[in-house]
Amino acid sequence: MQKVGDGTRSLNFFIDTILLTILAMLLFRWYNFYVVYWRYTPLHFGWFFFPTMFGYYSLFELFFSKTPGKWFTHSRVVSKNGHRPKWYMILFRSLLRLTIVDLFFGPFLDGPLHDFASATTVVQDPAK
Repeated sequence: MQKVGDGTRSLNFFIDTILLTILAMLLFRWYNFYVVYWRYTPLHFGWFFFPTMFGYYSLFELFFSKTPGKWFTHSRVVSKNGHRPKWYMILFRSLLRLTIVDLFFGPFLDGPLHDFASATTVVQDPAK
């Protein structure tokens, strides 16, 4: 079980952020159709981005233990003992991603807060 480096984690973050931003923008535009034509209450983009982010990471990591960014870099999420993480670990991990201070714990905890607090880590996927 080889832990991935900061470059791999950055690439995962970059790819996943692009994809979930596109998804959130599509949902935002779809909702704005109803704002314009049906007079729904307008909402800020954040009301779409953050729930999309939570759902994106939760669903992909619950079902596959990896997101599209992790597929690209051949990595996966595992618990500290190397097994598949439990569902509550994944949900807590996804919830912690929403905090603004998540990435600032890297120098102190040897990784982001969502890894430390949920007792998970990102490792290289074994070659198939």
